[in-house]
Amino acid sequence: MRRNLITGILVLVCSFSLIFVAGCAKDQVVKDDAGLTQAQPSAEEAAALKKQALKEKALKEKMLAEAAAFQDIHFSFDRYDLKPEARALLEELAGWLSEHGDFEATVEGHCDNRGTAVYNLALGERRAEAAKAYLVNLGVARTRITTISYGEELPADPRDCEEAWTKNRRDHFIIFPKKQ
Repeated sequence: MRRNLITGILVLVCSFSLIFVAGCAKDQVVKDDAGLTQAQPSAEEAAALKKQALKEKALKEKMLAEAAAFQDIHFSFDRYDLKPEARALLEELAGWLSEHGDFEATVEGHCDNRGTAVYNLALGERRAEAAKAYLVNLGVARTRITTISYGEELPADPRDCEEAWTKNRRDHFIIFPKKQ
């Protein structure tokens, strides 16, 4: 009986000791979404991680601002071949995309409002695909570029005059970070 009492007291003391030691540990163990355990960072490490994340976010925002500066390219009436000015702008864009491999692009093809809606959608697609083909030819991976045609649906200038039609016959570029 006395031996059982001593063993019980010893087990109780060891249990409290383990609980005390586990509670005083500097790094707490937590489970992440996948159910894996990992050490919780200290306050200094967490602050450094937050600062690094803010720097990365600011850098991405700066890069997106640079990318937004790329101008639209324009086309002649009822054409989808690239003018020399368009090729120069696409070369700049290809260079930027090559330097920033963690970004992708969407090429939007647009038309003026002359012609049928179906015809303009097809023409807008040919314009977007022409720009994509040129970028791929310059070394940008085909998988980083998507195309879409809006035809006459999203005019840059809604007026019905030659000046407006000239503005509306364009490819517009949307640059965005790759999905992780």
